[in-house]
Amino acid sequence: MAGSRCGQGVAIVSGVAATVDVGRLYASHGNWLTSWLRRHTRCAHRAADLAQDTFCRVLEAKNPAPIHEPRSYLSTLARRILIDDIRRREIERAYLTVAAAHLGDADHLTPERIAEATQLLDAILHLLEQLPRKARQAFTLIRFDGLRYAEAALRLGVSERMVKRYVAQAYAHCYTLAHAD
Repeated sequence: MAGSRCGQGVAIVSGVAATVDVGRLYASHGNWLTSWLRRHTRCAHRAADLAQDTFCRVLEAKNPAPIHEPRSYLSTLARRILIDDIRRREIERAYLTVAAAHLGDADHLTPERIAEATQLLDAILHLLEQLPRKARQAFTLIRFDGLRYAEAALRLGVSERMVKRYVAQAYAHCYTLAHAD
């Protein structure tokens, strides 16, 4: 997720004086967040990228509210970004494993093929980001995490029938985009 684009400025809440000063938030808690992420990733570079993505999300928030507990807010946001990053890496690994099995030899995995796979995964992630939150969560729980509908329903706090609807909505969205021509 490194390389995210984000704007600059102060987020204004409902047009009133309550604002989130991202610069001050970063100055006060940026190093703490990077250290927190470093403990969870065990990689300084990845932690720095994820911290950047976290502050970009703060800037990109459509309806930001005042942040009363900055570290709690940032760690929750960073944890979500970290989970997305882990899922993306798992998908990449699974793709490379399948590709290696299909080709019979991992030597056939050229940098170009890995780049193509990464671009494909980015397109899939972009497609999933367009789904409503519940539909995206249901789809990833069923397709990527391998949960059964009943298990996903418990996690999402909805009925099994709603999970099936969400997954169907995700498939319909994928189909629509795939056959947009």
